[in-house]
Amino acid sequence: MSLIVEGSIFDADGVRPAYVRFEGERITEIGQIGTDSTRGRIRRIRGIVTPPPVNSHTHLGDAVSTREPPPISFREMVGPPNGFKFRLLAAAGPREKREAAGLALARMAEEGIRAVVDFREEGVAGVRMLRRAAQGLGIRVVALGRPLARPIERAELFQLLAIADGVGLASAREESIETRRTVARACRATKKTYALHASEERRERIDDYLDPKPELLVHMTYATRGDFETVRDAGTSVAVCPRSNALFGRRPPLATMEKLGLSVLLGTDNAMLHAPSIWRELEFAYVSSRLSGERVSSDFLARAALVEPWNWLGLPRAARIDPAGAVAPLVLRLPADDPAYQIVTRVTEQVIVRPGRRGRGA
Repeated sequence: MSLIVEGSIFDADGVRPAYVRFEGERITEIGQIGTDSTRGRIRRIRGIVTPPPVNSHTHLGDAVSTREPPPISFREMVGPPNGFKFRLLAAAGPREKREAAGLALARMAEEGIRAVVDFREEGVAGVRMLRRAAQGLGIRVVALGRPLARPIERAELFQLLAIADGVGLASAREESIETRRTVARACRATKKTYALHASEERRERIDDYLDPKPELLVHMTYATRGDFETVRDAGTSVAVCPRSNALFGRRPPLATMEKLGLSVLLGTDNAMLHAPSIWRELEFAYVSSRLSGERVSSDFLARAALVEPWNWLGLPRAARIDPAGAVAPLVLRLPADDPAYQIVTRVTEQVIVRPGRRGRGA
C-alpha cells in the first residue's frame, strides 16, 4: 500500500516542510512538497511525520490496580518496602499482574509507543513477568529490574542482569552506598544500565545519587539549578513524569532543564495512578508549565518524547526520518504548521495513521 504524506517532518534534525512517501511502513522517498515522482497517482494526505514516541519511565506492575488510590502521603503510597503499591504487588498473583501489564502495553502500542523503560520490582520473577506480558505487541521493553535481597546477593544480581536490561533502584535514600556501588559495578561489567530515582520527595545531596554515576535519573523535582548543571556535565539523562508528581503537590522544573540544555526524557510513572499515555503526559506538561508561570517550549517537550529517548537508548537513527531509519515512523493527521505544538497538545489515537495497514488508521 502506497501513501504520500504532505506537510512537515519533526525529528532530531528539527522541523521542515516535506513530503514523505511510504510503501507499506517503509519510507521510500522524501522531498520538497509538489516534487514527488508519482505525479498524483497514489493516495496522499496532509500531516506530520515523526519518530515514534518512547515512554521513558513506567512501573507497569502497578497496572494491577485500577481503582482510585487512597488519599495518603507519597511515602505511604510508594515507599519501599511496605508502601501501598508494594502491598498491592504482594497481594496480586502472577497471572493477574501479567495480564494487567499486557493491557497497559497494548494501550501504549495503540498510541504509537515503540519502546518503554520500566522500573520492574520483584526481582527475577518480576522481569520475566514483564517479558511475557510484552510478547507480540511490537514494543521494545527496556526492563530495569530490582534485586530482592539486601545486602545484595551476587548470584541473584547476576541472574537478574542475565534477563534484564539493567537495574532501576528506588533512590539513594532507600539504598546504601554499598548496594548502589555493588549494583553499578555489576551493571558496568555486564554492559547494562544503572538508574535510580533522585530528589523526588525532597532534595537529596547530589554526591549521593551521582556516586556511582547512573545513566538515568528519574524525577529530580526538588533539585536545584546547581544540581542540574552538575548532572548535565556528568552526561546523565533525566526522566520526568509531571502527572504523577502533581498528585503529590510537586512538579519538575522543566523550564530550568530546558535553559540548561539537559537531556530530558518523558515518562508516565506508576500505572496505578494514570493511564500510560505519553500524549496525555505531553499536554499536561505543557499546560502545567504555563500555569506555573515557568513556560517550557513545545519543541523541548516533543523532543523529550520523540528524540532524546532514542538517543539515550543508543539508537539515534530511530530519531530521524529517512529511508534508512531504524524503526517505522509515526504519521499524524494533524495541521502541518507548528508541528511541535500540534504534537504536544493535539494527538490522540484517532489521528494516528498507520501506513501499510488496512482499515481504521490506515
